Amino acid sequence: MISEDEMWGQLAMRHTPEVSHKLRQARVAVAGLGGLGSQIAVMLARCGVGTLHLIDCDIVEPSNLNRQVYRICHLGKRKVDALREELKTIQPYCHVVATHIRMDESNAVDVLRDDTLIIEAFDDAAAKAMLVNTMLTRTKDSIVIAASGMVGCGDSNDIRTERVNRRLYICGDRTSDLSDGLALMAPRVMICAGHQANMAVRLILGKE
Repeated sequence: MISEDEMWGQLAMRHTPEVSHKLRQARVAVAGLGGLGSQIAVMLARCGVGTLHLIDCDIVEPSNLNRQVYRICHLGKRKVDALREELKTIQPYCHVVATHIRMDESNAVDVLRDDTLIIEAFDDAAAKAMLVNTMLTRTKDSIVIAASGMVGCGDSNDIRTERVNRRLYICGDRTSDLSDGLALMAPRVMICAGHQANMAVRLILGKE
């Protein structure tokens, strides 16, 4: 088992002490732990983000295994618990806050009261819109990194990150949709997840 000092020391060597310190002091909320959110959480933990707030209301099902980080041993577990277990095998010194809840307009602000950097990773379009609209209209400082359009196996270069305004970024191709008869497949979902995770890192490091 690698010690905590060794783990953070290795990250400092990789990223430089200044960058590693900023990441370690950061807290990021990931709302939705499916194909996007589960991959995003793993990437941020590997980068050295010190605290992750994981939010989801679902359990792991067989249909999740084609694009999400979960394994067969996680089937039937709450996603927040399964992902917390998985993260502990990758970066055991990342502090993980797990909230098993279905967020809506009545509770989103309270659930995210300690979070200013929020990654929206829901599958449902209505849930996406709810979270973005609620956090941008009912809070003053929240920054939301949302996703729209990553289904199928279209051109990877169509997936991009756009700054909509000071507090909203959207990643994806913003056009492809499940209603087009296309399925969610791991490669494009992971590309979009990478965009969202990278934007979070950029914001933490003051690159935006």
